[in-house]
Amino acid sequence: MSAKRTNILFGVEAGKRWLSEGITMNALMPGSIATNLQRHLTEDELQAAIRRSGSTTRRRKTPEQGAATTLVVATTPLLDGISGRYFEDCNEAEPSTGDNHVRGLAAYAQDPESAATLWKHTEETLWALAHA
Repeated sequence: MSAKRTNILFGVEAGKRWLSEGITMNALMPGSIATNLQRHLTEDELQAAIRRSGSTTRRRKTPEQGAATTLVVATTPLLDGISGRYFEDCNEAEPSTGDNHVRGLAAYAQDPESAATLWKHTEETLWALAHA
């Protein structure tokens, strides 16, 4: 299961469990950001990573542009009481098209049964680690 799908599903189940306590969780993709984290990649490796990210351009976001979606999701009152959603480029993601689901949101990524199963496995794993 991809990290993207895992984060979205975790938010779906967290919203179900904690929304009555005022706790919400949403997932987001900041995009391909030009930082020193990529300083050891060749230009070819960097461009391949950008293509895999689903970017339709070879342009990377500035750190400020990359932070924008995080800031919107974390601060907008429009998301009060909203949980289990996925955001890209400062907006809620549209349903994805095609088979690779690099951009947008695949329908299965918000499946309540999958979210509950993931939560259960996470609890079991954490319990096992704590008692190892």
